[in-house]
Amino acid sequence: MKGIVLAGGTGSRLHPLTLSVSKQLMPIYDKPMVYYPLSTLMYAGIQEILIISTPKDLPLFQELLGDGKKCGCSFSYAVQDAPKGLAEAFVIGEEFIGNDKVALILGDNVFYGAGLAKLLQSNNNPDGGIIYAYRVNDPQRYGVVEFDESGKVISIEEKPKVPKSNYVVPGIYFYDNEVVSIAKTIQPSSRGELEITDVNKEYLKKGKLNVSILDRGTAWLDTGTFQALMQASQFVEVIEERQGLVIGSLELAAFEMGYISKTEFIELAQPLTKSGYGNKLLGILNKEV
Repeated sequence: MKGIVLAGGTGSRLHPLTLSVSKQLMPIYDKPMVYYPLSTLMYAGIQEILIISTPKDLPLFQELLGDGKKCGCSFSYAVQDAPKGLAEAFVIGEEFIGNDKVALILGDNVFYGAGLAKLLQSNNNPDGGIIYAYRVNDPQRYGVVEFDESGKVISIEEKPKVPKSNYVVPGIYFYDNEVVSIAKTIQPSSRGELEITDVNKEYLKKGKLNVSILDRGTAWLDTGTFQALMQASQFVEVIEERQGLVIGSLELAAFEMGYISKTEFIELAQPLTKSGYGNKLLGILNKEV
């Protein structure tokens, strides 16, 4: 399976912070925001990843991340000229995807929780589509999932004024290869975008959409506002400083997934010790699992 990180958009909800730099390059505590979705894909067992961003910002992502080889991965890059919807990622990435299955994650989404990596790994070979449902207080901002009494999904609605449930679809999706042809045939919404909800509806219509409710112990943070950006940084700081863990680290994900050796991990961490980030990585080697 291949992975796509969609890191485009104008970041207008974070102006003036994002007038000159991509939202996904903003810091979440001690790491760039894009590290978090990238590491999530890596923990899902995905090593071939396409990063999609704007023409202006893409060179900055390339400078930051390189070709991915140092993390045992392969990073590719593609341009999204304008924010024309999440589903456009599959059209832009058609050549990259080829005949493979693909996972899409949004560049401003942070996921964290015990057992999350195993859950994602168990879903990285879908026959159809696999999405998740997460309970929130403000479902009208998202794609809302409606369940019947038996727990079966009966509808998905994008940003409804009157939500039919408090369960929404967070920004990570797993699909078989049919997603490319589906994305190419859906029509733009009233917003002029190719909506990921329409892709999910098509899979639902075919009876090939699986929706899993994320465990209450799983944190999902959408970092698109000033408040959410600050809350995400505080959340990561509390977990890391309190428990001595490291969240959203590409280097640690590569090491723990066996993409790189212990020696290679140390070589990546040592140049980063001056900021303290490298010391935290090296400290992981001395802690009991």
